[in-house]
Amino acid sequence: MTVKSQLLFLILITLIFAFSSLFLGVAEVPFQALINGSQDAWFTVLTSRIPRLFSLILAGAGLAVCGVILQQVVQNKFAEPATIGGLDAAKLGVLIAVIQWPEFGIQGKALSALLFCLLTSSFFVLFLRQIRIKSTILVPVLGLMYGSVLSAIANFYAYQNNLMQNMQAWLLGDFSKVIQGNYEVLYFILPIVIIAYIFAQRFSIIGMGESVATSLGLNYFAMMSIALFIVSLCVATIMVTVGSLPFVGLVIPNLVAIRYGDNIQKTLPLSALYGALFLIICDIIGRLIIYPFEIPIGLTSGGIGGLLFLLILKKVKQQ
Repeated sequence: MTVKSQLLFLILITLIFAFSSLFLGVAEVPFQALINGSQDAWFTVLTSRIPRLFSLILAGAGLAVCGVILQQVVQNKFAEPATIGGLDAAKLGVLIAVIQWPEFGIQGKALSALLFCLLTSSFFVLFLRQIRIKSTILVPVLGLMYGSVLSAIANFYAYQNNLMQNMQAWLLGDFSKVIQGNYEVLYFILPIVIIAYIFAQRFSIIGMGESVATSLGLNYFAMMSIALFIVSLCVATIMVTVGSLPFVGLVIPNLVAIRYGDNIQKTLPLSALYGALFLIICDIIGRLIIYPFEIPIGLTSGGIGGLLFLLILKKVKQQ
């Protein structure tokens, strides 16, 4: 199968799972009721199920694309927002906005998360360029340590302001509260994915190093800034809307690269679709395990993503 035919097949599979997810939940929505024009059924679908589905697709695609970009610019297959401190920085930014500027609402939280994520990610990338780490595993280890420091600062700040329990609740990845009117900020991810595709070849070049990029006529630091801004904006919008979603940006780009190669201009659409499909499946599993109740998607994506990551490590070791 060609990449194009595989992309079409993946779109079909994603649509099947997406359609199935519309009929899962505490409130039953029979398909026959929709056909008969039931107002209650259509109200549930339009105000809750469809916004939730769109949020899953946008968040999954966005995080997968972020993983592809970071792995190129950091030159490390194990780089993603969670392993360079981006998610923890966004969490700290959201927390500060909630405490200091509560009147600005979701826009203020998103802007604060964007700034903190951008600053801390830029610092970490500059740090890596200075020490020139050769070990592949050492980069995510340092990133997790860096993120742990940021998370500790956020937890201490939340404890001081008596927000510890609230923070743990609204920052754990969860789509159950997504309804019409409080998820639309995720639409920022659409232009992010388009811009990432336009600059895909340039991101591949800067992944070869500053000297190669400069010799080919690219402004290395300008392209690096664009890449980090794209990642930070995506992480910020997801964090303020549905919370933290681990492993998506780590395992999806690696699985796609193993199967389809490293030409990100060709594989970026596949990564976005696989990321969306991964989150939809994780969400369906979370809704079925203790049906009619559900568990947060952060737990299912973390569990499944962790297992996939172990398989990727085994595959890399065998090579």
